Amino acid sequence: SETEYNFMRALIERNMIPEDVTVQVLTQAREHIIKKTFEAVKGAPHAVIHLYNSTSVAQREQVFKKSREEVKKLAVDGAILLRDLAAQTDGNFTFEYSPESFTGTEPEYAVEVCNAVLDVMQPTPERPMIINLPVWKPDKEHKAIINIPTTVQIAMPHVFACQIEYIHKHLKYRDNVILSVHPHNDRGCGISDAEFGVLAGADRVEGTLFGNGERTGNVDIVTLAMNMVCHGVDPKLD
Repeated sequence: SETEYNFMRALIERNMIPEDVTVQVLTQAREHIIKKTFEAVKGAPHAVIHLYNSTSVAQREQVFKKSREEVKKLAVDGAILLRDLAAQTDGNFTFEYSPESFTGTEPEYAVEVCNAVLDVMQPTPERPMIINLPVWKPDKEHKAIINIPTTVQIAMPHVFACQIEYIHKHLKYRDNVILSVHPHNDRGCGISDAEFGVLAGADRVEGTLFGNGERTGNVDIVTLAMNMVCHGVDPKLD
């Protein structure tokens, strides 16, 4: 949106982003939105570019009216555009991809789409980001983030954990991928989903302070951190 665009430009142009902070932007796998997103983050010291498109049965049939191959092509085309624009844009970028409505998607198909995106990104373990590439070079070393959302939380936490374990075991380039979970809170299970997801193989959690986030809210990072403290784990949350 124009509001978010102006907010991001102000942060960058006024040099307001602390050195130890990474900004993250979210874009649908649609060409004009992706292009606007890169205009927004131009010159950022480091930004995560988070690409998504829905992969669920319901959205394939009722919203996109597309086949599995056609929906996968949406993701791949978006990833190619991300890759190419990053090579032409001033800034340091890490790529992230989400199969939106994951819990309504066949797990094997979600993996297929994620792996197709990873084949475009070609992640490697040594460097965690893309650093000012003058042109895109597949041999450059960087990581990618695969993010698994519980978009309407139709899976109970133990089922979500099994789905995350399946993704964890079947992703290509697994050692070079940061597997992330993005729990919503439709069922009030955001914290459970996050904890079960990490136990099942996730490396990263996306959430909000006190759960103040999209629609029904997101996982509450504060409660999640306190739960970690109770188990003797320092969450390093200030």
